[in-house]
This record gives sequence, structure tokens and C-alpha cells, in this order.
Amino acid sequence: MPLELFLDLYSPPCRAIYIFARKNGIPFELRPVELGRGEHLKPEFLKVNPLGKVPALKDGDFLLAESVAILLYLNRKYQVAAHWYPTELQARARVDEYLAWQHTAVQLPATNVYLCKSLLPHFSGQPVDPVRLDRLLGKLKPALRHLDQEVLATKPFLATEQLSLADLMAFTELMQPTAVGCDIFQDWPRLAAWRARVEAALGPELVQDAHRLVLQPRDPRDAQRDPKLAQELVQRLLERLS
Repeated sequence: MPLELFLDLYSPPCRAIYIFARKNGIPFELRPVELGRGEHLKPEFLKVNPLGKVPALKDGDFLLAESVAILLYLNRKYQVAAHWYPTELQARARVDEYLAWQHTAVQLPATNVYLCKSLLPHFSGQPVDPVRLDRLLGKLKPALRHLDQEVLATKPFLATEQLSLADLMAFTELMQPTAVGCDIFQDWPRLAAWRARVEAALGPELVQDAHRLVLQPRDPRDAQRDPKLAQELVQRLLERLS
């Protein structure tokens, strides 16, 4: 049985796994799971991940959730180039440091900006709340400042002198608000230069392919297909972004 990856490419961690697998020639079957249609809550997916979250991996009878765990599993199983997750102790520790820090420092606030700017208006039919958006952008700013003024002040990539899993995760996370018109790179020149280096290292075509969905406007008909689900999603989003 081929490796199966259950992904929604609107999700930054899912895109990181997709890019990693494609870039390293890892054979896999893509199993799309559309969060916006509630497919992650359906019984067939809950058999793969009872927590109802993507990404998820199925390798024969082995099931695995959580993006970092999946990336490390793929890294170890397929013995990819060492720069992704260095063998040298301190270099690997720097990658681990970012992967541990990014969940609340980068992924959460960056995703919240995206949800406020794109998903909430899509499902609620209401315009973007500029006050809420500005507040959420403010919560992302400390991480951007840290990356630009400290981390990237002495090296070209986040953990080492080469592209690593840290850069891959950060890139997909920071592209989320950028994709919906919040150019979070414009005030941070080192971060903007880092973005260009990462995109060049990954390959512009692969980056475009992985971000195709998030870069295009959502179909307004999606929000009308299941009004009850749309209402539930709006309530969850308002609770999260309050």
C-alpha cells in the first residue's frame, strides 16, 4: 500500500508536508480533506485521526497525526538530504528549537490573521472587521521582529546556513496571511530576503502548486451549500478570534 497523506492545502502545516514530500521525491497518495466542508469531522476520516485534524498520515496500518511528527517520520524513513534535519547536535537543536516555538509564536497568530481576513467573511457574509484584523496583526508582530532582527541577523536561514524543516514550516505559515492581502514581509527586509531564498531553494513551481488554493478567491457558493455547517464554523471562528 502506498503512503497516504490526508491534507487540506489551505492549511500551512499540510502545505509544508506536501512540499517536503514532493521536493524529496517521496511517493504518496494525496487524500484531500476539505476543512471548509467539514470533511475532517466525518466518520471515515475520524478513523484515520480521531482528533479530527489534518494533516494525517497512513503508512500501511500505521497512523500518525501532527505536522512536525509527520515531517520527522518522512525525514527518517526516506533518508532525505541532511540539511532538512541536520545530524550535528547543535544544528539539529536549532531546528528543534524553532519547531517547538512556532506553534504559538507564529502558526497561531498567522493563521488567525488569515481566518479574520478570509474565512470569517467568507462564511459569515460580513465584511472584514478592521479593528479585529489590526489587533490580530499586532499579535504576530513580535515574532516577525524576532525573526527579522535577531534570528536572520547572523545567518541566511532560520536554523543553519541551509534550508531546514524550520524554514519550511515558517514559510508556509507566513504565506497564509500574505496570500489574502496582508503583506507581513514589507516592513521586515531580512525576512523578505529570507522568503526569496526559501522560495528559490524549494522551487517557484512547487511553491506555486502548493499555494494554488490559498492564493485564489474562495467560491462563494461553498458557504451556501450547508448553511448549518457555515453557521457552526462562524461561531467557532468568532470564539477563536475574540
